[in-house]
Amino acid sequence: MSKKALGVAIVTGASSGIGKVTIHALKQAGYRVFGTSRKAVTPYHNDGITMLACDVTDDVSVQNMVAEVMKQAGRIDLLVNNAGIGLLAAAEESTTAQAQALFNVNVFGITRVTNAVLPIMRKQAAGRIINISSILGMIPAPFNALYASTKHAVEGYSESLDHEVRTFGVRVVLVEPGVTRTAFEANITRPDQPLPIYESIRMRQEAIMRQWLESGDAPETVADTVVKAATARTPKRRYTAGKQATQVRFLRRFMPECLVDRSLRKFNQLPL
Repeated sequence: MSKKALGVAIVTGASSGIGKVTIHALKQAGYRVFGTSRKAVTPYHNDGITMLACDVTDDVSVQNMVAEVMKQAGRIDLLVNNAGIGLLAAAEESTTAQAQALFNVNVFGITRVTNAVLPIMRKQAAGRIINISSILGMIPAPFNALYASTKHAVEGYSESLDHEVRTFGVRVVLVEPGVTRTAFEANITRPDQPLPIYESIRMRQEAIMRQWLESGDAPETVADTVVKAATARTPKRRYTAGKQATQVRFLRRFMPECLVDRSLRKFNQLPL
């Protein structure tokens, strides 16, 4: 496939981390790229990449962003739903409002942008949507119950949607990163109703996560996987990004449930 044929891509959450690296990888592959950032930005164009403001929790903001892309480029061939936030807390330590805020970004943010783009892709009779999931869309994780729930939701939504829109020439694909070296931990949300009984073990979980982040995959690993998923002539349903994610996928699929449970508790330094 020639670079000129790759078309127009949108990447949400592109101001830092995986999103920032991905917009450059897609540009290098031959896409005209529009990246989005939640914070107000002055739209600018730089060597095939245009940044636009978009708050994925706001319907009007999403519609305005998509309209601007169509005004400038006239079509949308690829959407990468990357915007997301984290939450490190025992499930009991988050109010319903905090849980709703998390789902509003990680799940409903994806549905908002996807719903805004799908009519355009259907009219084109072509398009691809890549939703960034996580290894926590495959496995449970203590003190990540709500975050893992959002990623499990993204998995179910993506697989189901793919069957609904495939007839129209649109494919929906999952990319599942492992632990990735980004500022994710520094920007993670903490519980809004912390309980003393969980504090010491929650702090230990945060230390474990920090260690894994330091030795995690480079964000370029995820970006390269996104390019692979975007340009495959016949895409797979899901792509694991990095060695760790591939191992987790294999173990989750083939290990007995009791061994998975034991391994998770041992890794998280919980009593067996």
